[in-house]
Amino acid sequence: MSGPKAEPVRWGILATGGIAASFATDLLEMADAQVIAVGSRRPESAKRFAERFGIPRAYGGWEELAADDDIDVIYVATPHSAHRAAAGLCLEAGRAVLCEKPFTLDVREAQELVDLARTRGRFLMEAMWTYCDPVVRRMTELIQDGAIGEVRAVHADFGLPGPYPPDHRLRDPALGGGALLNLGVYPVSFAQLLLGEPAEVRAVGQLSPEGVDVNTGLALGWDSGAVALLSCSITADTPMTAAVTGTAGRIEFPRGFFHPERFVLHRPGRDPEEITAVDGMRAYQREAAEVMRALRAGETESPLVPLDGTLAVMRTLDAARERLGVRYPGAEAAAGEA
Repeated sequence: MSGPKAEPVRWGILATGGIAASFATDLLEMADAQVIAVGSRRPESAKRFAERFGIPRAYGGWEELAADDDIDVIYVATPHSAHRAAAGLCLEAGRAVLCEKPFTLDVREAQELVDLARTRGRFLMEAMWTYCDPVVRRMTELIQDGAIGEVRAVHADFGLPGPYPPDHRLRDPALGGGALLNLGVYPVSFAQLLLGEPAEVRAVGQLSPEGVDVNTGLALGWDSGAVALLSCSITADTPMTAAVTGTAGRIEFPRGFFHPERFVLHRPGRDPEEITAVDGMRAYQREAAEVMRALRAGETESPLVPLDGTLAVMRTLDAARERLGVRYPGAEAAAGEA
């Protein structure tokens, strides 16, 4: 798909779980988008989802959805253990893809998807809504303009209280369970948005009887001397805040830093400044809008959520998971040197 396109972008949704429902709800309120198909491995699930959201086509298989030539882009909302297979199938069929986070189980799978998209000339983007948030974008602009000097430290956390039973997806190794991939991807992505890929990755944490991490701390280091102290948990309700400290000030995000409404800029000798940025959209709509903008512009990658950045985050997650001793069935650690 290339060049300007006045008519709505036509979406397909692959999977029918809670996050797919949330995305569909937001997408259906966008005047320049149409949801024309949904696909699931269970025909009855696809049919129920289609009826619920007024979607005209329901496919009882991923292959049928991917083969629909009327679809411009497919949103992949399966558990991340299936992202490689689902997104790969869609790319092979010639569809553009927006794939949920975490992008894949490991960097090997992520690289395979990126290589496939680039070889086929198809659009691919990780659904990292934080990068599309206007408040976060305003923060990066201020930092690039030197508002807090040189970044020296990033602090961020994301934890849920649980407790989750052993058969919950967050504790299932076969589904890529654990705090790191499911929640830690947000603090890691936040830190790397500002500092790039770290030179050093250290991780400590507690593993469940199933072998996934349930409470994890990360220390990341860069050649510049900057550091990031991050944590994630599926056993504790953490503040879910973030702070960026520079040589000339700091920026603090309240609870919900991964889809913020505001932040506070602190600089010596000045009153704290509350910064907001309103665009009238919700989080899922922002990432969908970026996909549609890119498709209309004929782009195969988003400058807001670049694929090289996604790969860099996956390398950090792999390195941390290797240090924690978390193994997923059928996945390679592929941690690399860190």
